[in-house]
This record gives sequence, structure tokens and C-alpha cells, in this order.
Amino acid sequence: MPTRRSVAPPAVFPDSPVPLYAQIKDTLRAGILDGRYPPHSRMPSESELQAMFDVSRITIRQALGDLQKEGLIFKVHGKGSFVSQPRAFQNVTSLQGFAEAMSEGGHDILNRVLSFDIVPAADEVAARLGLAPGSPVAEIHRVRLLNRAPVSYEISFLPEHFARPLARADLVTRDIFLILENDCAVPLGRADLAIDAIAAPVEIAQSLDVKKGAPLLRIERLTHGADGMPVDFEYLYFRGDTFQYRLRIDRERPASKAR
Repeated sequence: MPTRRSVAPPAVFPDSPVPLYAQIKDTLRAGILDGRYPPHSRMPSESELQAMFDVSRITIRQALGDLQKEGLIFKVHGKGSFVSQPRAFQNVTSLQGFAEAMSEGGHDILNRVLSFDIVPAADEVAARLGLAPGSPVAEIHRVRLLNRAPVSYEISFLPEHFARPLARADLVTRDIFLILENDCAVPLGRADLAIDAIAAPVEIAQSLDVKKGAPLLRIERLTHGADGMPVDFEYLYFRGDTFQYRLRIDRERPASKAR
């Protein structure tokens, strides 16, 4: 189990307008985020934190409760509180491949290629790619590994004419997006996404090292070239405990009515 580094004696300010529990929460959060309390290390006990901050146990429990709500710590009955493994995240307001986005955060990305086949397109796949039902398409199954741990299972469908350059490309280390742009000279334009939650089927659960029926984040993504033509339809299955999608939205102000 990881051990925490020594932490300087913290200070709280009773006269501050910020409640004591919030000051303690912020101090502990800073220690988690800067690595003084590494992932899976045990946090100081309630009594240790009481002595450390010279406050009541109720105040300590409020601070720990808020950290738990934020997902920064988790509790094990009879053993105390432990630091959670931080989740990687991808911003969905820009069109990026998984490795492209994760590499910006300093993460190590590898892919486990499970299969690469030419198959007749099912009705939904054909409709999304603008093909006749049964048209041949490349179907690629990959497990994406984030820092050597499985984080997503991806099933990609592409028109058959992309099969040869994809088969020659390094699918172990490269995103399909980059292969399309650099090897196939297809500039990408936009993607349509649909997001929901499902229970993990057996095959995907085994590949992601989770139990059958565990909750997964499922994303259907249809990517279009800059000319508007669909080029890549995917089912992406993410472990909810290791990854999250983030986006920022602005409130649209209603147009002012003429007087």
C-alpha cells in the first residue's frame, strides 16, 4: 500500500468567515492533489485529524464527508478512509482521439487489438455510415489501456476502402483519427455523440477487468470528414471508476423581444 509523505502541521483560522470544516477539507484536498496523500494511501484517522487541527470530531467528519462526496476519498469499514485513484477525463467540446487527449495529460496509452475483420454491415452501422445494408466494412475491436490499466473497450466500423491503410497502421499506439488524417488524407470535421449507461456484457467485462453487469459509460460516436461524409462509427465503453467525459456549456440568452 502506498505511504503518504510527511505533511506540514496545518493551520486553521477560527475567525475566518470560511467554516472550519471547509478549511480542513481544502487543506486535505490540496494534500491529495499534490501527491502528499498518494492514491490508495490511508488518510489520517479521525482522532489523528482531531489532534492535527485541534477541532471537534464532528468538524472532521464534515470535512471527510465532503471529500468523499467529491470522490477524492473512499471509506473501508473498520479500516478508515483511503485516497481514491484519480479519474482521467476527456473534454468532449473538441474532437480528439483518446490517445491524443490523454497524452496531453501525461498519461501512457497503449491499445490491445482484439480483432480486425471485414464484415457485412449490420443495418444500424450501414445507416450511420451511409452504406447499403450488408456492405463490407472494417470492424475493429480494441481495449484502450491508460497507464497499463484497461479503461475502455472500443468497437469501430469504417468503410471497406479504409481497411488496407488501417491494417498497415500501428493500431497498438495510434488513434484511428490520426490514421485517417495522416495516412488516408481525410481531414475530420465533426462528430455526433450519444451517451448512456449500460450493464457490462460478459465479453466486455472480462476485457475491462470488471464484473459482469458492472456499470459502464457507453458512447455512440459517428465521425464525419470535413466534407460532411461519415467515415467512422464507434461504440465506446468506458469504466466509470477510471474515466469521465467533461464538457462546458453556456446558457443561451433568449433574444430580446421587440417593444
